[in-house]
Amino acid sequence: MVSKTTFTKEQEAAFTLVEVMVGCGLGLLVLAVVLSFVFYSGRSFAALTNYMDLDQRTQMALDKMSREIRQVNMLTAYSSTNLTFQDYDGATLQYVYDANTQTLTRIKTGEATTTNLIGCDSLSFSIFQRTPSNNTFQPYPTTTVTETKLVELTWNCSRKVLGTTANTEVMQSAKVVIRKK
Repeated sequence: MVSKTTFTKEQEAAFTLVEVMVGCGLGLLVLAVVLSFVFYSGRSFAALTNYMDLDQRTQMALDKMSREIRQVNMLTAYSSTNLTFQDYDGATLQYVYDANTQTLTRIKTGEATTTNLIGCDSLSFSIFQRTPSNNTFQPYPTTTVTETKLVELTWNCSRKVLGTTANTEVMQSAKVVIRKK
């Protein structure tokens, strides 16, 4: 004899184990997509904010250095990572790049030492004469500080976002003319 099973309304409304597992899997997949979107959006926002800050700081450093170099009386000592000037007031003005600490510092006699750039991966100074070379607008390079009329600043700065280097700001060919020379 075959028995008939009767179901109550509570038993008919229940989910099977397979349905519960499929629902949980789909829910976890949607949650993973939303969390990855939030993570990457947050990282992009942090990188953008970091880039804007880096760009602003490098531009401010370049503006300040350009203004001060234009006003100096003359260059007194030079290396590819160090410039020493006689400032407009007769004091010594020096810009020194330290590759170990990745900083560019400004040292002026009678004033506090200030850091112009941080996180500077590389920096170099070049010096040039006044006269252009070979019918071009490019000046002649020089190694003599007494002949220097133009200083070129080149640097590469970067920052880390969440442990990885995400932003790089390169300042190239910022040529500054010493006006009093």
